[in-house]
Formats: sequence, structure tokens, C-alpha cells
Amino acid sequence: MFNVLHIMKKEIISGFRNKRTMIFMLAFPLVLILVLGSALSNAFKTTVSVSDIHVLYENNLNENAKPYFNEFRKYTEKSGIYFEKAGKNTDGMKEVKLGNADGYAVLDDKGVRLYTNGRNSIEGSILEGLFAAFADRYNLTAEIMKTAPDKVGIAFEKPKDDYIRTESLLPKKQPGAMDYYATVITTMICLYASLGASTLIQGERARKTIDRLIAAPVRKSDILIGKLFASLIVNTLCIALVILVSKMVYKANWGEHLWLICLLILTEILLSVNIGIGISMLSKSTAAARSLLILIIQLAAFFGGSYFKIENPGKWLQAIMDLSPLTWINQAITKIIYNNNLSIAVPVAAANIGAALLILLVSITALQKREGL
Repeated sequence: MFNVLHIMKKEIISGFRNKRTMIFMLAFPLVLILVLGSALSNAFKTTVSVSDIHVLYENNLNENAKPYFNEFRKYTEKSGIYFEKAGKNTDGMKEVKLGNADGYAVLDDKGVRLYTNGRNSIEGSILEGLFAAFADRYNLTAEIMKTAPDKVGIAFEKPKDDYIRTESLLPKKQPGAMDYYATVITTMICLYASLGASTLIQGERARKTIDRLIAAPVRKSDILIGKLFASLIVNTLCIALVILVSKMVYKANWGEHLWLICLLILTEILLSVNIGIGISMLSKSTAAARSLLILIIQLAAFFGGSYFKIENPGKWLQAIMDLSPLTWINQAITKIIYNNNLSIAVPVAAANIGAALLILLVSITALQKREGL
């Protein structure tokens, strides 16, 4: 145990003295979160603003119905929908095609004919719903006229606002750009911990200090475990600082269960460190291990949504995305933050820990059978 702690202390000090590693694990993710979160903020907007809507109309209704349309028109203008009576020489449909009006409505005793510009789908949908409501009222008025003409005004009375009250039990919450990239960049940087871990053994070989370790009265497993836990501590502290800065400075939303998210991220770091050690044990050189790890990380990041959000993937793309560990953990963190689904952390954490222990067992077994380190 003493040997493990001694090796841990030495590796932790070396880790924090490595300026290149500190810059990459701290400055790189924070700059990337800021750049992507700011540049792609419009891609994450869930609301659409609509300016004033301009409608041309011809009112050919009978004298009894005209006043009701006028009242209807005045009421809708309070919501930013403005009506203009088409002149005798005005071609309403042409004006709509040219974009000079959002809609052209012709009202007569047969009903309402509405013409909209297909390019302005939002404004057109608003007008369709608006005139559909008026047509329903008009049809109701026609039926009342047949039986009780003196009560026809009831059909066009302003409805009470509290007839129906709706409340969403599960409000649809979605991350903004800064929230999204704070999560996915943080989990992606956790995978980069494997690069540092891959040099724990290979670095000793490169520095020609491997023979001194072998000659020392220390078991190989103690060396491996000491280096592993040191790398885990250094990377955990770096990731904790990234989370803290993104939350306090960038105002990223990490939800109300940050402790659970941190535990989940800790299991990912554990998996990442073990992957780095395992691949370095199987590789003949540091360059080969590094190249393979970079390829794995980039593929996992691409299909895990680290660079851009992948929406509505097909069957085959979804199957490939599910192979990325970043897909599992990013989805779990999102559900914890926005759905308060705490149980999702258990299977993801169990998968990370199980895979890490399996890789560690294979690494220790391979190390014991090898001559030297």
C-alpha cells in the first residue's frame, strides 16, 4: 500500500507540472465551450418571433354580417394582425405573391377564401387558424339567424379567457447552446484523459527509467494501480475546474443534481484512464498508442454529438451512435438535468465501471506475464 501511495504522489506532482497537459485539459475545453456556445446559439433557439402580419381583404358579406367582421378585425389588430381593405384596382393575389401582403381574404355569403404565400409558412398558418375560427362563428351565426335572429350577437361575443386552463405537467425543457456544449465538451475532454494515461508506462520507457522501476522492490500491479489512481485524481480535478468555470462564468445549466453528474463523469474518467493504459500495454510504441486513441476519441466525439447535435438519426446512424460511450453519458446527463431522471445514472455508471475493471484486469494479467513493463 505504501508503494502505491508513493507512486501516486510522484505521478500527481508530475502531472500538475506538465504545463502542456494542464493547458490542454483546462484552457482547450473552456475556449471550445465559449466559441461553439456563442457561434451556434441560434441553432438551439426553440422560439420563433413573428412580426406584424399584413392582410388584404374584400368584405362582401351581407349587411347583417359586416359589423361582426369589423369587430373581429379590430380585435385581432390588438395582436399585431392588421387588415387593409383592397381597392378596386388592387390584385390581392398578386400582392401576396410579391410579398407585399401576408394574406388576401375574400369574404362573402358562401364563406371565406384565403390566399397566403407558401414561403411565409408561419404567418400563413396563423391566418388559416384565425379565419377558420371566424368561419366557424359565421356558420354559427347563420344557424342562429334561422331560429332566433334577436340573439345573433351572442355568436360574436368575446369569449372568456378562463373557460379552459392548461398546465404542462412535464414542461419541455431544452438546453441552450452554452448548456449543450458545456456538457458535451466536458465529457469529450474526459476521453482525452486516455492520452495522458497511455504515457504512464510508455513514458517510463521513453525516459529510460523503466529499468529502475523493475529493479525496485515494487510489484508490477502496485506500479500500475498507483499510476492509474494518480491519473484519475489529476484528470478529475481538471474536469471539476472546467465544470465550475462553465457554471459560474458561462452560466451553463448543470441542473440541481450536480453531485450525481460529477459521480457519473468520474466513472467516465475511470474508463478513459483504463482505456489509455490498456491500449498502451498492447501497442509497441507511444506513437502507435496515441494514434489509435485519437482515432477512437474523434469517432466517439463525432457520433456522440460533441461537435454538433444530431437530431432524428436513422436506424443505422442511431446504431453507430449507440457504440459511442459519449452518447450514453450525454443522454444520461441531459435526462438528469432536464427530466430529473436520476435512475438513468445507475446503468451508465455501472457500464463505465464494469468496462474499466475488465480493461484493468486484462492489463494487470498481461503485465504479470510480460518480462519487464
